[in-house]
Amino acid sequence: MPMDGLTLGFLSLELQDTLRDGRIEKVTQPERDMLVLLIRAQGKNHKLLLSAAPSFARAHLTEAAYQNPQDAPMFCMLMRKYLQGGRLTEIRQLGGDRVLKLTIENRDEMGDTALRELYLELMGRHSNLTLVVNGRIVDAIRHVSGDMSRVRQALPGLPFTLPPEQDKIDPAVLSEETLLARLSQTAGPVDRALAGAVRGLSPVSAREIAFRVTGQQRADVKELKLQDICSKVCAFFAELRQKKPPTAQMGPDGLMADVLPFPYLSLDTQSQRPYPTLSKALDDFYFGRDRRDRMNQKSASLKRLIKTVQERDEKKLALQEEELSSAARMEEYRVCGELLTAQGYLVSKGAEQALLPNFYDPTGTPLKIALDPALTPAQNAQKYFKRYRKAKVARDLAKEQKEKTLAEMALLEQLSFDLEESETEQDLFEVRRALETAGLVKAPGGKKQQKQKESAPLRFYASDGTEILAGKNSAQNDRVTGAAKGNETWLHAKDMPGSHVIIKAESPSREALETALRLAAWYSRGKGAAVPVDYTLRKHVKKPGGAPAGFVIYTNQKTVIVSVTEAEIAGMKRE
Repeated sequence: MPMDGLTLGFLSLELQDTLRDGRIEKVTQPERDMLVLLIRAQGKNHKLLLSAAPSFARAHLTEAAYQNPQDAPMFCMLMRKYLQGGRLTEIRQLGGDRVLKLTIENRDEMGDTALRELYLELMGRHSNLTLVVNGRIVDAIRHVSGDMSRVRQALPGLPFTLPPEQDKIDPAVLSEETLLARLSQTAGPVDRALAGAVRGLSPVSAREIAFRVTGQQRADVKELKLQDICSKVCAFFAELRQKKPPTAQMGPDGLMADVLPFPYLSLDTQSQRPYPTLSKALDDFYFGRDRRDRMNQKSASLKRLIKTVQERDEKKLALQEEELSSAARMEEYRVCGELLTAQGYLVSKGAEQALLPNFYDPTGTPLKIALDPALTPAQNAQKYFKRYRKAKVARDLAKEQKEKTLAEMALLEQLSFDLEESETEQDLFEVRRALETAGLVKAPGGKKQQKQKESAPLRFYASDGTEILAGKNSAQNDRVTGAAKGNETWLHAKDMPGSHVIIKAESPSREALETALRLAAWYSRGKGAAVPVDYTLRKHVKKPGGAPAGFVIYTNQKTVIVSVTEAEIAGMKRE
């Protein structure tokens, strides 16, 4: 369920209770459509995330560590100028809709007290985050010009206007009379009628309210006493703040499928899990989804590049195999040349073919040899020897090229997997650098690129506290394996791209080994479905000279078939 007005109403009250009169200590912009405010309130530091991402627009407190760009964007610099050091005086939802207003009291350039207003609009692809001073836009995280919208622009210096109000009732002023007037003009299911009459209700929330007031899943407006329904709906909204606690709707796979501001009786109550705060639930729900969506967008060009090269390699491989197949006749050419050299006296002058005894055939069956009638038997023999040498060279070259093509395809398969596992800009940079090193993409020209910090591998802890490392890409695999001690245990999915996993202990416990086996199975192309996992001591793992990043050979391994689910991995202690 997207963040609707009902959920935002609960959230605004929660944020107001937690952050009121807090001081904005720091402003960062991890993504082009996301702002994070570090706020000191009630003796604690809180990180308030404000996102105008089209797919995941939201607001909540977060505990996640977001990677910030090396150079702060201009919007971020402007927000720091106007907001940093200011006091958050109010957080309020406007009109029961998906608009959140933050009022910040700060000092202007003259040292006088001034108010700044930050508006977050959670409107899907129209979502935006806008700073307003004295009724005018200072800047918006997403500029909207007149060419993009004739109704409402969002550009610095323009007067700020709120999104056009929907022809629906604000829940704050909802009354039996106004709701009765609306519902009496509609037909069909009650939930659809409520969603069309009251602001801020998603279909899921509207179905929940309809179920609570009618006791039916799909009651029809015409079949009920509207006066009673309107009375119950108004009572529901009047008692809304007492409906707790926030809840996570769990899916069949054991992972969060939705976030609800309170337990929804219209859904499976057995699969709902209470959360201490709505912010915590939203943070857990959105973090992984948002990160995967952004990584998919940022890695799209690299994915297209890898796919293009893979398709080219498949065509090359087919041609090389065809070349090897045709070169298989080279021994036949050599035999023809040998027979003509030894038995040319049996060939008639001007003959187009000859049937000669084949002393290379154990059965002695004669071999029919095609001839050029314009050439002598000796010249025909030399022609066959020439074809033999040419086929031999072609075979050796095709064999060498095929080995290179297969190695490149294996590298591309690994890099494709690395892209899927990328979680940060650093991860993507390392995949691109691997492509550049392999000569599959040109390094960017122009000014010298800033040195990137090495990305960190995944770090887990088994139930007994044993530390386990897993590389997320080829470069990390090299570093994880290279830094491991000889008697530490090394694991990898057998015959498929995947993470190098290291148990940071000699003679690990059974719990640590089982945890590491699950990690190696999950962080592989097999994704945990009956994956064969090899494990051995690090001292038995070698990297051949000149091999690409992440490529190793190993011995003395044992193999275990492992199956694991995403829910099991999510439940592991991770740093």
